[in-house]
Amino acid sequence: MRTVGVEEELLLVDPETGEPQALSAAVLARAARDEPTEETFEKELHNQQLEFATHPQADMADLGAEIVRCRKEAARIAGDIGTTVVALATSPLPVRPSVSMNSRYQWMAQEFGLPALEQLVCGCHIHVSVESDEEGAAVLDRIRPWLSVLTALGANSPFWQGKDSLYSSYRSRVWVRWPMAGPTELFGSADAYHRRVDDMVATGVLRDRGMVYFDARIAERYPTVEIRVSDVCLEASTATLLATLTRGLVETAAREWRAGLPPAAHTVDLLRLAAWRAARSGLEEDLLHPVSMTPAPAEDVVRALLEHVGPALDDSKDTDFVHRTTAELLRHGNGARIQREILEETGSLGDVVLECVRRTQS
Repeated sequence: MRTVGVEEELLLVDPETGEPQALSAAVLARAARDEPTEETFEKELHNQQLEFATHPQADMADLGAEIVRCRKEAARIAGDIGTTVVALATSPLPVRPSVSMNSRYQWMAQEFGLPALEQLVCGCHIHVSVESDEEGAAVLDRIRPWLSVLTALGANSPFWQGKDSLYSSYRSRVWVRWPMAGPTELFGSADAYHRRVDDMVATGVLRDRGMVYFDARIAERYPTVEIRVSDVCLEASTATLLATLTRGLVETAAREWRAGLPPAAHTVDLLRLAAWRAARSGLEEDLLHPVSMTPAPAEDVVRALLEHVGPALDDSKDTDFVHRTTAELLRHGNGARIQREILEETGSLGDVVLECVRRTQS
């Protein structure tokens, strides 16, 4: 059974107003004092962010429980210094991000300028184990068309600097301002993958291999592929659903590779359009179908994803959880819809943040 780990980036906000707070250093110092041998929490690019990583898990119920536990622990530690955490991929309220005092992040701010300073966005990165880099490269080639569906399911960033962006996942549109981010052409082999990464680093635009921000990549530190297309999800159950679907995609792709089935030959141009459509529409309008790359209702596209990974879900005994949780998500909406509904009810972006604080930690 393939193991799965999740990295979530959270916003630090004022527990009374919902305004972002640049307190990550203080939160991390408190975490180190409480648990000096643990490394659950890490700093991110901006001082208004806190990241955590789960352990690799084979059982999705265990993974979901750990996500909930990490969120609650982050809230407890943040609360000790007068702040709190919220799983929002962008801040609904206006914010002036501040870059962390870290040589890597300071280099990025100097090299990339305003786009780096404005990159206060929170994602959900999902690691799925693979047997080798060769299998990993084959998986990356075969999951490409389906990644936009994950973006739509997890969309949780409709607001930007106090305004409605008109997108469901505006985070993903901000993210692709990095010159090394986005979908990739087919690799064909692990050697070709590594040559491409080496060529990118050799340009000098990137500081190192860890700065290759492909939508999905072979991880540098772990025997995994890392899928990076989703917003941080408002609710832990959605994050667990995406992790389960991602494992299903990886397993399905590996089986296709072993069976000698070629990957779909969609160009990067089409993949970028699919990603844009998912970011704009979320689950509210048409998406581009991963097979045909033509418009189709979001529910039909989600159903196609479930069918595509169905045998893998059956084998891992995840089918019931995925179908039940997906039906609930389609019925109640992703984080973007929920945020807009809260704003419609309350008229206050601050209230949006505070209600999302509660949902993050429930």
